[in-house]
Amino acid sequence: MSMITDGGGDEGVMNDINMTPLIDVMLVLLIIFIVTLPVINKAVKVDLPKAAALAAESKTQDIDLSITAGEFVSLIGPSGCGKSTLLRLIGDLTSPTSGAITVNGKPASRARQDRDYGMVFQAPILFDWRTVQGNVELPLEISGASKAQRQQRAMEHLRLVELSDFAGHYPWQLSGGMQQRVAIARALAVDPALLLMDEPFGALDEMTRERMNLELLKIWERTETTIVFVTHSIAEAVFLSTRVVVMSPRPGRITSIIDIDLPRERNVETRELEQYFHLVTAVREALRGDERSGGSPDEDGDDIAARRVAAEGLSG
Repeated sequence: MSMITDGGGDEGVMNDINMTPLIDVMLVLLIIFIVTLPVINKAVKVDLPKAAALAAESKTQDIDLSITAGEFVSLIGPSGCGKSTLLRLIGDLTSPTSGAITVNGKPASRARQDRDYGMVFQAPILFDWRTVQGNVELPLEISGASKAQRQQRAMEHLRLVELSDFAGHYPWQLSGGMQQRVAIARALAVDPALLLMDEPFGALDEMTRERMNLELLKIWERTETTIVFVTHSIAEAVFLSTRVVVMSPRPGRITSIIDIDLPRERNVETRELEQYFHLVTAVREALRGDERSGGSPDEDGDDIAARRVAAEGLSG
C-alpha cells in the first residue's frame, strides 16, 4: 500500500508498492458498512460482567455502558486499557468471553451480519488505484447500488466533507487529513446510524487535528449519526463529546462517565471557555484517580493562556 507523508498541506508523498485487485477485496473485509436503521432509544448497550472466564490476559472486564441514539461518546484511558478492544466488541470484530452487547436492539453479531456498522480506523485504508470518488463508491458498489446511485451518493458525501473538487484525484495526491476525510465520507456513504472511530486523527499534526475535529462535529450535526470515538487526547475528547467514558489500566474498566455540558454548537472559541477548562481538568483527575493537581481552575488572576496550557498540557 502507498505510504503517505503529511506535510500539513494538500500534497503527500507516495512510496509506490505494487498491489493487486485481490487486496482490494481483502481490505474491504476490514471495513464494516451499515445501512439506514430506524432511530431507537438505546443505540448501544454493553454489559460485560467481571467473571472468572476473563483471565489476566483479558483487556476489558466489568463493563456496563449504554449509549443513546444521536450521542457522541468518547472512550479515553491509558494505552492498553482496552479502548479499541471495547470498540471492536461493539462492532463484533471481537467476541466477549461473557456478557452481552446489543446494538440497535439486536445482538452485536446479528447487527454485524445485517451490516449495521460503519468504522473509521486510524489509517484511512484507501485504494491508490481508485479515485477519491471511486473509494467512496466502494461500499455502495459492494451492496449492489446502481452506477447512478453510487455516483450521486459519493458526490453528496464528498461535498459533506468538502472534497468534491478532489473527486477525480487519487489518494496519493492528498494530504493525510484529506485522506481521512475521504475515509469518513466512505463510511457515511450508506447513511450509518452508528459510526465507530478508532483514533482517526491520532497521526495528524495538531493544527490539522483541530480542524478535523471541527469538521467532524459539523458532519455529526448534519447526519445525526451516533458516534463512538476512541482517543488518547483529553482535549479532543472534551471538545467533541456529549459524554466521556474514562477507563482504568488493564484490565480495562469504566471508572467514570463525565457529561460534557458545553454548547452543542462548538467552535474555536469553545476551547477558551471556563467550563471547557473545568471539564478537561475533571477528565484528567478521573484518569489519575485520587491524585489531584495543585491549584484551582477558577483561581483569581490566572492568565487564560496559562490555564489553557495547564488544562491541555498533558492531553496527548
